[in-house]
Amino acid sequence: MKPKIILAAMILSGSTQLWAAPAPVSEAASSQSSIEKRLSALENMMKSRNLLQAELQQQLNILQDEVSQVRGITEEQSYKLEKVLQRQRELYQEIENRVSQAYSQPAVTQAPSTDVNASQAISSDLSENEAYERAVALIMKDKRYEQAIPEFQNFLTTYPNSVYASNAHYWLGQLLTIQNNPTGATEHFKVVVNEYPNSNKRPDAMLKLGNLLADQGLAEQAIKTFNDLINQYPSTTAAKLATERLSQM
Repeated sequence: MKPKIILAAMILSGSTQLWAAPAPVSEAASSQSSIEKRLSALENMMKSRNLLQAELQQQLNILQDEVSQVRGITEEQSYKLEKVLQRQRELYQEIENRVSQAYSQPAVTQAPSTDVNASQAISSDLSENEAYERAVALIMKDKRYEQAIPEFQNFLTTYPNSVYASNAHYWLGQLLTIQNNPTGATEHFKVVVNEYPNSNKRPDAMLKLGNLLADQGLAEQAIKTFNDLINQYPSTTAAKLATERLSQM
C-alpha cells in the first residue's frame, strides 16, 4: 500500500506543477493590454490637443478679422471727423464776416476780431460736430437766420457742456441782434462773457455787449464792459474797436 500512496503523491505533485506553469503567459498578456490602453489614452490626448489647437487658431483668425474690421471703421470715422473739422475751420471766418454784414449798427461793430480764433477747441463727438455744423450752415449757406436761432437753442439743450457752447451763445447773440431783439442778444453775450472766461469768442462778445448796452442807454455798464475788454485783451482788434467806441460816447 505504501508504494501506491507514494506514487499517487508523485502524480499529484506533477499535476500541480503542470497547472502552475501557464501563469507567466497570463501576466504578460495583462501587461501588454495595459500598455495598449496607455497608448490609446495618449493617442486620444494628442487628438484632443490637436483639435483644441485648431479651434484656438480658428478663433484667433476670427479675432484678427474683427480687429481689421474695427481698424477700418476707426480709420473711416477718423477721416469723416477730419473732414468735419476742416469744414468748420473754413467756415469760421466767412461766417463771422457774413453775419457782421447783416448789422445795421455803426461800422465799428462790423469788423470781427480774429486774434484769438486759432485756439478754438474741437469736439471728438461726430454727432455733436454735425449738429453744430448744421446750425452754422443755416447762417453761411442758406442765410436762414430765423431758422438758425432754434437750431442753436436745440444744440445748447442737447449739448449743454459742448466745447461749442460759448460759440452757440455768441451766434445767438449775433442772430438776435439781427432780429432786433437787443434784450435777448444781450443775455447771450453776457453768458459768453461771464461763464466762459477762456472762450476765443469772449473779446468779440464783450465788444458786442458793450455796443448793445450803449445803444440801450446803459452807458455806465457799457463803459465798464469796454474798459474790461481793453484791459484784458489789449492787443486784440476788439479792444481797438472798443477804444474807438469809447471816444464817441
